[in-house]
Amino acid sequence: MSVRVRVAGALITAAVLVAAGLALATPASSAQLTEITGFGTNPTNLRMHLYVPDNAGSRPPVVLAVHYCTGSGPALHSGTEFASLADRYKFILVYPSATRSGACFDVSSPQALRRDGGSDPVGIMSMVRYVHQRYGGDPARTFVTGVSSGAMMTNVLLGDYPDVFKAGAAFMGVPFGCFATTDGSSWNSACANGQISRTPQQWGDAVRAAYPGYSGARPRMQIWHGTEDSTLRYPNFQEQIKQWTNVLGLSQTPSLTDTPQSGYTRTRYGGTGGMAPVEAISIQGAGHDLPRGGMAAEVIRFFGLNTSATPTITPTVTPTITPTATGPCRVTYTMNTWNAGFTAAVTIANTGTAPVSGWRLAFALPAGQTVTSAWNATIAPASGQVTATNVAYNGSIAPGASASFGFQATHAGGTGRPAAFTLNGTACTAA
Repeated sequence: MSVRVRVAGALITAAVLVAAGLALATPASSAQLTEITGFGTNPTNLRMHLYVPDNAGSRPPVVLAVHYCTGSGPALHSGTEFASLADRYKFILVYPSATRSGACFDVSSPQALRRDGGSDPVGIMSMVRYVHQRYGGDPARTFVTGVSSGAMMTNVLLGDYPDVFKAGAAFMGVPFGCFATTDGSSWNSACANGQISRTPQQWGDAVRAAYPGYSGARPRMQIWHGTEDSTLRYPNFQEQIKQWTNVLGLSQTPSLTDTPQSGYTRTRYGGTGGMAPVEAISIQGAGHDLPRGGMAAEVIRFFGLNTSATPTITPTVTPTITPTATGPCRVTYTMNTWNAGFTAAVTIANTGTAPVSGWRLAFALPAGQTVTSAWNATIAPASGQVTATNVAYNGSIAPGASASFGFQATHAGGTGRPAAFTLNGTACTAA
């Protein structure tokens, strides 16, 4: 029996267990799963199914749910709790379906592992954009979750499109780039068997290479794995933790470790609350058979969608700040916050007529905010009145051009923004 046949058998078993393990209820609504065609660029001929709950509202959240090998969007829809949760919390569900032999998604080709490179991620992104445009889906509350092959795709999409997805949740997956192949094969046995181990920096660099030059906020990540998974083995759980903590600039040491129920070990990184930057749940004795009952609700909780009122996750927005003065520069300061921390993306635009050669941007962080990591700049000190200084490759800003940097910080309850900025001693307009 071939490896692919054995894997397909294992995944079919997983699908049966998923369906058997969940107490499903038919949504008491008129909403129906609908196939969508002509949704945009689709190089691999993926199929798209859409579930829009009744009374979804004018700016509904969007959850992309990606199936396992041998599965389909409709199978994931009928075999998990996501539909009933969508009815309750009023988010739109998008289900892509792979159409190649084995119904696995491409998470291994060079095209799939870079932004807009081609293959399945491009078609999936067309689906997301279609929902944003056709149904008014909220770009600030767009998320992705997946099972097995879909969990691998969750990792890939968060790497390729960090500006699109605010968080992801992967059941029984592998890190971004772990399944990469160069021989045209779609299966990487070394990765599947948990034999690929890299440093956090190496894993993080693989993600950053998917979208070179990106300096904005990165999505949060929730990771699930069973200790007895024989299809995508358990070492991949820790490798994903290493990858996403590095991408988000976090310590490898958990901020919290607990046991939410028997056999579950949960660790959180970068925060202790329910929407920490990285949350990982290990399930003792579980095989390749997740999600089980209640886990889908934990995903929606992690996404911040488990309320019918104002979402608990603060959307990334571009605030309007009244400047103290105007000058030959303009600063855009965008925050993405959670219960104990935030990331900030900062863009400095040169609105003057002379080039800037070497820049130092000074601003005051509100009380209780402390910088923990930064990219595309150095920031000192970590709190209070701080100065961000260019790195070697981005010190020059021509007239009409801009430079960007970002940082991650903790906060003690206050999520205010700096009131003013000065570039090399000159006040900037805040936009």
